[in-house]
Amino acid sequence: MKKLSIIMSTFCVMFTFAQKVSDYKYVVVPSSFESFKKNNYGLSAFLTKNLKSKQYVVISENRGQWPEEANANPCSVLNADLVNDSSFLRNKVVLEFKDCNSKVVSSQKGSSSIKEYEEGFPDALSKALVSISISKPVEITTFKQEVQVTKETAQETPKVNEQKPQNSRAEKYSNGKLSLQKIQIDASQFILVDGNSSVPYATFKETTKKDVFRVKLGSGESTTGYYENGNLVIEIPKSNDEYFKEVFAPLK
Repeated sequence: MKKLSIIMSTFCVMFTFAQKVSDYKYVVVPSSFESFKKNNYGLSAFLTKNLKSKQYVVISENRGQWPEEANANPCSVLNADLVNDSSFLRNKVVLEFKDCNSKVVSSQKGSSSIKEYEEGFPDALSKALVSISISKPVEITTFKQEVQVTKETAQETPKVNEQKPQNSRAEKYSNGKLSLQKIQIDASQFILVDGNSSVPYATFKETTKKDVFRVKLGSGESTTGYYENGNLVIEIPKSNDEYFKEVFAPLK
């Protein structure tokens, strides 16, 4: 049986990557680290000061306070984390930097013989920072993944109950600042993409509740999205464990 493959629609999803910390300009430093919730020992301020001395731009966990350049391309932002790796005799830390896909770009260990926590942890962090080079942002390298929707037809014997291809027409939404396209990837997920950015603004996956979605932001954060009065709403996380609503209205 001879078959003919017809391409119904094609679109590209762009991803970004960089190879080292110094390729980045922006770094998110949280107000407290998971390993140091009981006492931060001034580590966030210490890390912020040292990164600034290396010409990085330290920005808030609250994306609503990000510079326009960082918001337009969230994958140009690194997320810093500090892990308590202490042993019985030494204060030790692991300094990690993760990209927008939660991939570890760098992991540096620091150790201090100072036993007092208030002095020992900053000393260990300073040792970990020695390997972090001065920021020299580069043009982000991209690669693309093409997604094709195809339809196979048989020239001889027609198929019964043949599935119709999904409507791949791109809808547009805007929050007044950004104009994004909604592209349906398959029956259960879609993405919002900005034509000026190389990564999806957000990826939506269906839940068991109608019109409610699990959302992965371009920054790597996970949150919730839903339809409300015809608008597409994303709950954007804030630094104080609260959320604000980012409302995207359909463009006609």
